[in-house]
Amino acid sequence: MLKVGIIGCGKIAQRRHVPEYASNIHAKIIGYFDARKEAAEALAAQYGGKVYDSIDDMLSDPEVEAVSVCTSNNTHAEVSIQAMRAGKHVLCEKPMARTVEECEEMLRVAKEMNCFLMIGQNQRFNTGHVRAKELIEQGIIGKPLSFKTSFCHGGPERWLAGSDSDDMPKDIWFFDKKIAGLGVMADLGIHKIDLMQYLLGQKIKEVTAKVLTLDKKDSSGNLIELEDNAICIFKMENGVIGTMNASWTDYGEEDNSTVIFGTKGLMRIYDNSEHTIQISTDRGDKIYYDLDRMMTNMDQRESGVIREFIRELEKNNWANAADEFSVNAIRVVQASFQSSIEDRTIKL
Repeated sequence: MLKVGIIGCGKIAQRRHVPEYASNIHAKIIGYFDARKEAAEALAAQYGGKVYDSIDDMLSDPEVEAVSVCTSNNTHAEVSIQAMRAGKHVLCEKPMARTVEECEEMLRVAKEMNCFLMIGQNQRFNTGHVRAKELIEQGIIGKPLSFKTSFCHGGPERWLAGSDSDDMPKDIWFFDKKIAGLGVMADLGIHKIDLMQYLLGQKIKEVTAKVLTLDKKDSSGNLIELEDNAICIFKMENGVIGTMNASWTDYGEEDNSTVIFGTKGLMRIYDNSEHTIQISTDRGDKIYYDLDRMMTNMDQRESGVIREFIRELEKNNWANAADEFSVNAIRVVQASFQSSIEDRTIKL
């Protein structure tokens, strides 16, 4: 049984990490830490476990074997490195860190301390994406040539307020540049970057992008400092090219779809409300896979991340450990901003 500590007790811990650990018979939550002690106390009262006065107190507890780092983006690297230096395995929420240098240091410390470092990229664990990767590798649509992928919804306000709330907060940490560091690219774009590298087994090596702030405003009515939209063209190592759209200003139905075009057909993933995967071949065949629905802000289910983190530690098979692909995802994010600012294509 994996004994875990929760560092950071905000919404991602409350809605994903803590209930998913609590419902897994192979895990036990030992305790919690948050700078707002009342947040840690609330989780302890609901799920059991102790409340630590500091991160150091948690990491010095020999009973804690692993931690979930659910803090704000600007502390992901610092807290993860601190935990690994204390000999704890780490599940860190996305984005991995704010810079490539921070990511590389995280990998270096993980290797030095022989710790399992995993990033909470949940899209690769969706049943549809797992099956799609298998089908692509089997050649069902031939050689992939291009793709288009989107992750667009109305913004993180609803996530923080709750699906049944009509009172949308304005001054939230997602919109605070000092805390979040990045906007929609760190929240949604990073998922799609990781997903396309996962599905195609290739790193993104070329980026052309427009990163913009179109509509999100703070409580004073001013546009936020962080981006709320990103429209990118990515080119993979093997020449596959595609578009990625990430948006916080999709005020209609959430779009979390991917379409891959190959030499023998095309594959639609979570692009149809009736079918998880829809394949059209060059011979006119239609093939459907009905597996699951894409999780949305309004329809939250088990992410699969916590289950996989526990399973890989139990089996000592770190198949989803952070690696150079993880670092490259942050490199792509940085290149997207550079491309937008300099109005040119960036080669990584």
